[in-house]
Amino acid sequence: MMGIDYELLTVASYAKSATLTDQGSESRSLNFPLLGLYGETGSLLSVVKKKQRDSASYLGYAEAVVEELGDVLWYLTAVARRGGICLSSIAAGCLDSARGNWGRPDMAVTFEALQPDLIKHDGAPTPAFEATLLQLAGEVGAVLADHHAGKLDDNQAAFADHLVTVLRCLIKAANEAGVTLEAAAIKNITKIFDRWPKERIYPPFFDTTSDLDEQLPRSLVIDIFEKKVRDKAFVLQRCGGIFVGDRLTDNAVEPDDYRFHDVFHFAYVAVLGWSPVIRALLKLKRKGEPAVDEAQDGARATLIEEGVTTWIFGQAQRLNFFAGLKPGDLPLDMLNHVRDFVAGYEAAECPLWVWEEAILQGYAAFRFLQKHRRGRITVDLANRRLTIRELPI
Repeated sequence: MMGIDYELLTVASYAKSATLTDQGSESRSLNFPLLGLYGETGSLLSVVKKKQRDSASYLGYAEAVVEELGDVLWYLTAVARRGGICLSSIAAGCLDSARGNWGRPDMAVTFEALQPDLIKHDGAPTPAFEATLLQLAGEVGAVLADHHAGKLDDNQAAFADHLVTVLRCLIKAANEAGVTLEAAAIKNITKIFDRWPKERIYPPFFDTTSDLDEQLPRSLVIDIFEKKVRDKAFVLQRCGGIFVGDRLTDNAVEPDDYRFHDVFHFAYVAVLGWSPVIRALLKLKRKGEPAVDEAQDGARATLIEEGVTTWIFGQAQRLNFFAGLKPGDLPLDMLNHVRDFVAGYEAAECPLWVWEEAILQGYAAFRFLQKHRRGRITVDLANRRLTIRELPI
């Protein structure tokens, strides 16, 4: 049997990638990453607490442990870097107590070297794992306390000793959980680049191989306007001089302008290349591919899209409909919930940053419609853009 070549992930390589995703990498302040380190350590403890409380129903425990270990590792990297210390030097310090030059990276140390005798096991957290997590929380707390007291100012050796102790606790916790820090590091970087990519390359359209007459239009102009009928305001949509869809109201006790919400579906078309709702509206369901038509363009997919759109709207109401926000600003947990919402459908394959662009572009058009009560939107799939301008009366 032939062996499979596998390149071990070095700590220095991970730290380099992690630094690229540090949105405040130019700052020398330790406050933000220390707060993050403490917070993510608390999140790791919370995962264990949830498993103890909901042992039978908490099915995502193992995956959550790996993710939270990765988040702790990321903030430890940021703390070290802003303190002028290389994470790989801290890792080397875990293996060699005589380590001295903390600012020079050790290019050779791998994550595997930190966990040479890992024993895989599954199931509930062990008492040893729980005890180690409490120790980890205590050590992280000690770093914060000494930093706040000024004891680490101009004392890199003491700071490095703290971080070595924290990393040793993290390694011990990973061993007792039966997971590798390498897996946690890879998952962490993948997750962060999914949100804040090094290069924004859009995924291909989902219907590229479909019949041309069943593809979403690559360019589309739609007029959306409010009109009163018997003293009641409705929103109508017109494309190529033909009315499409139903007359819309807010369907709510308190008016909130949700009557304009189809603009969000058109934004999904423009940026994601996805919208079962618009496919149904324009009669573009992929009938030539029965399995795709049933699973991706059917009634259930339409309900999922309407559901996630309504949920996002609720979040947007609390954030001034995302006014003033730019790419990179939407809450990460909100975007993760969106992906969970569409799990099993094509849109789940879209990176989080693409979802964010679709949401922000849709809400920019929505705010325009709120103000002007009418507008002409242009869907431009080639450039992944939805734009809006004034609609002549």
